[in-house]
Amino acid sequence: MKRLLLILVILLTAECVVAQDDVAFTNFWSFQSFYNPAAAGRSGQLDVKGAYRMEMAGFEDAGQTMLIQGDLPIFFVPKAERHGMGAGFMDDKIGLFSTKRLWLQYAYHHPFGKKNILSAGIKLAMQSNGFDGSKVDLGEGSNDELVPSSDVTGTGFDLDFGLRFERKNLWYAGVSVMHLLSPKVNLGEDKQYQVTTSPTIYASGGYAFKFKVPEFSLKTDAMLRTNLQSWRADISGRLCYDGEKGKMYAGLNYSPMVSVALLLGITYHGVNVGYSYEMYTGGIAVQNGTHEVHISYLMELNLTKRGKNRHQSVRWL
Repeated sequence: MKRLLLILVILLTAECVVAQDDVAFTNFWSFQSFYNPAAAGRSGQLDVKGAYRMEMAGFEDAGQTMLIQGDLPIFFVPKAERHGMGAGFMDDKIGLFSTKRLWLQYAYHHPFGKKNILSAGIKLAMQSNGFDGSKVDLGEGSNDELVPSSDVTGTGFDLDFGLRFERKNLWYAGVSVMHLLSPKVNLGEDKQYQVTTSPTIYASGGYAFKFKVPEFSLKTDAMLRTNLQSWRADISGRLCYDGEKGKMYAGLNYSPMVSVALLLGITYHGVNVGYSYEMYTGGIAVQNGTHEVHISYLMELNLTKRGKNRHQSVRWL
């Protein structure tokens, strides 16, 4: 651990360090507007989500991530289904490093025919990076002047952009870039240290296979992400049941050379709860995998409703 801390301090004293990669949610398919702002508002409802991810259980100072986000159609403008907006907050920690992100996003959805939608979205974010130097202990004989003695932080602005094409209720494909501005965040009062976040490209898609029994379907999703130096791919498949008595799913996620994960989820009184356990294939013990829990809730926003028997989805306004 001391050797790792020494490496981190050397990087910091070099006045520039590359920030940790974006969190790789196992349930990436549930957080499409997080990775691609063009997906904001596509549910046609107020879509609120939360997630907590604890990486490599049993390891000290392993990664922990908390995410809260929501998006909805802009119901107070004409053709509300063509406009989406959202907001969110993420708190990501690994070791002595931390990243916080607060954002607003907008998406425009242009219809082609009756079922095709082409979307473009933009996300404006404020990013805060930090390094907790108060917890550094390199032992006797270390040069304390090289080590931050307090929790140093800094903020900067960032920008994401994405495109997405969707065939309603069947398939979608999208591409996005996070950290377009490659923000350089100066840490501490004297701005001695600097954290740089490199742009990351995401390509994603999904297809829903229908069965003769209408209550069942197989939903598949895939994502490839790269910062042009490293990459990660994820392939997910979930067998879904949507019946009168409830909704649930079970499936697997596979990331080549990284991990295999079990996916489970259920809907209860309109609240969707999902859990995944990610097991790494690189020699890490099964019990040291990653736990991830996500919760979401969809609520109809129909402010134009008049009369007790009138029902109209905002998607078609």
